[in-house]
Amino acid sequence: MLQDIFTGIPLGIFLSFMVGPVFFVLLETSAVKGFRAALVFDLGVVLADVIFIALAYFSSYKLIQSIKNDPAIFIFGGILMLTYGITSFIKLKKVSKNVDEIAVDELIKINYFNLFIKGFFLNFINVGVLLFWFLILITIGPKLQLETARMVTFFSAVLLSYLVVDIGKILLAKQLRSKMTPTNILKIKKVISVLLIIFGLTLMFQGWFPSDQKLVKKALEKIE
Repeated sequence: MLQDIFTGIPLGIFLSFMVGPVFFVLLETSAVKGFRAALVFDLGVVLADVIFIALAYFSSYKLIQSIKNDPAIFIFGGILMLTYGITSFIKLKKVSKNVDEIAVDELIKINYFNLFIKGFFLNFINVGVLLFWFLILITIGPKLQLETARMVTFFSAVLLSYLVVDIGKILLAKQLRSKMTPTNILKIKKVISVLLIIFGLTLMFQGWFPSDQKLVKKALEKIE
């Protein structure tokens, strides 16, 4: 059991520092809205990971086969992220015209439910995350004899270590909150919106030019 835990911890730490939309939005949420808001957002992210792990474990072959053969799923996810980024940027452009009249509280209104859904949504629409968990499953699974208890222990260690490291990032980003003037908040939000647009386009290109197709194909051949 301890060996499975220690095997999972490095992977969790690695995941926490993977650069993607979730990484940047988490830091932005912490700096602008504080610790609790960022933690709720991160819990939404973790829930999406839990669902992906469950999908990979219980229906891995058929599910991944269909995704591999249907790049439209990547394109759809990319369009959703791209639309979200563009919509956010347009709204911020309108708000920035009256930035001097806006109070900080108006820019950092906190709705924990929306933050949770936002974290879940940003992670869940990235089908590449599901492929990642699938590859981890077929790599680590045989070493754990595919025993349910050991698999649960391993993935729990991964997600808990991921969450712990994220909490550290949240606390560090929170130190910037004292500098969050309306102008700075709008700048940060605009940068995040642009990054979401970039990640959305990247996800769409994965559908048009699936560079990881060979890697997934090899993984599927192992199962067959």
